[in-house]
Amino acid sequence: MIANSGAIIGTFTIYLGLMLAIGVYAYRRTANSSDYFLGGRSLGPWPAALSAGASDMSGWLLLGLPGYAFSSGLESIWLGAGLLIGTWLNWLLVAKRLRTYSIEANDALTLPEFFANRFEDKSNLLQVISAFFILLFFLFYTSSGLVAGGKLFETVFGLDYTLAVIIGTVCVVSYTLFGGFLAVSWTDLVQGLLMAAALILVPIIAIQSEGGFANLFTALEIKNPELLTIWNDSKGEPLTAIAIISLAAWGLGYFGQPHILARFAAVRSNAEISTARRIAVVWSGLSMVGAILVGLAGIIYVDNQLGGNLGDGEKIFMLLVNAIFHPVVAGILLAAILAAIMSTADSQLLVSSSALAEDFYKQVFRKDASQKQVVMVGRIAVIGLSLVALVLAMSPDSSVLGLVSYAWAGFGAAFGPTLILSLYWKRMNRFGALAGVIVGGLTVVIWKQISGGIFDVYEIVPGIIFAALSIIIVSLVTAAPSESIKQRFDSYLGKL
Repeated sequence: MIANSGAIIGTFTIYLGLMLAIGVYAYRRTANSSDYFLGGRSLGPWPAALSAGASDMSGWLLLGLPGYAFSSGLESIWLGAGLLIGTWLNWLLVAKRLRTYSIEANDALTLPEFFANRFEDKSNLLQVISAFFILLFFLFYTSSGLVAGGKLFETVFGLDYTLAVIIGTVCVVSYTLFGGFLAVSWTDLVQGLLMAAALILVPIIAIQSEGGFANLFTALEIKNPELLTIWNDSKGEPLTAIAIISLAAWGLGYFGQPHILARFAAVRSNAEISTARRIAVVWSGLSMVGAILVGLAGIIYVDNQLGGNLGDGEKIFMLLVNAIFHPVVAGILLAAILAAIMSTADSQLLVSSSALAEDFYKQVFRKDASQKQVVMVGRIAVIGLSLVALVLAMSPDSSVLGLVSYAWAGFGAAFGPTLILSLYWKRMNRFGALAGVIVGGLTVVIWKQISGGIFDVYEIVPGIIFAALSIIIVSLVTAAPSESIKQRFDSYLGKL
């Protein structure tokens, strides 16, 4: 237990109350399915950019990346740089085109619905298969966030782990359930600002407490010079090409993440996307630099104060916050971890519920469903999906945390090439899209089961390559798209 002071408990309570208040306010502005799933396409550049970033990074930014830097030193730059470049390219290559084309494609609200409308798939097969992959991967993705939230409450307040997970789940579900996309996006704006502030403030104060930046790098040089090179691991072994590619390739996953892509479709206007891109890239860059510096400062702090002993490197952010800040400030900064976890879990629940409501219920069972019925099914889906994720998260040793990279790769491979080519290639057809989604997803599943040699490369790399090849080959050997699809493609290009 880090602390049991009333100041920290009070800070957490105020923070959770604020997030729930935002959810209730957003509930009053949610009138139809477009409002619930895409916020009525009304996001300005700041909420769009910070919501995309906060829902993307999760607790990984405050726990995982600092922990990785703590154990590996500057090797972590490969991972951070890959993600930063991926963020920039996603906003540059996808955002404007997806927003424009999703409106042109009968105002598609979800990624599966966009694919179905883009290729005029009357069979609904493309939409249903895409929704299946979303539900499959997000169940584990969401449960990993609940596990992280449970461990945070357990560590900070000394709560029983099971009770801690349940409390975190109730908080996330409450404002997602009522407010939908607007609640998620507006709370993400607050959470994104809090996360960035924490990741700038904590390493600066921690490094100053250890003698400043010059002393930090001198101490790291003395402890282990390999921590200060990006070409060797911490044991002095040269990083292989496979290792570097696998770290940098995390950035490729952005093109297929449904919860991030939804923010692009929800931006208020194309004219604001450039501003949002700059905000997103600056926020991501500052946050990742801060996260890496937290890990590096933690190495020296643990050496000086704890004799070099820290069982779990991913707790280094919490350790530094508790050690160097007043309980009130510590409470605010620890709430940043909760912000990171909640901002991703809520987005994943919302995208999963939209897949169930829009892509299964409406398309397969009730094509004549009213907007109120779809929203209601979406809200019921949030509860049902959260309960399944909660069951998966009940064990503090749950292996679902290890599946985060697996889910990231699955989304990136199944949807990334399919989306990119659908936005840029007029000749692509629905058979190619089906092939891309299926081959990309299955490649990740199969590749993950094999190890050794080339199979040690992160599974997103072969997944994207094979998916792209299958899309191109299958599209070329099957019938060309209809004239109406070609005309819509030309119309969409004209509106960019």
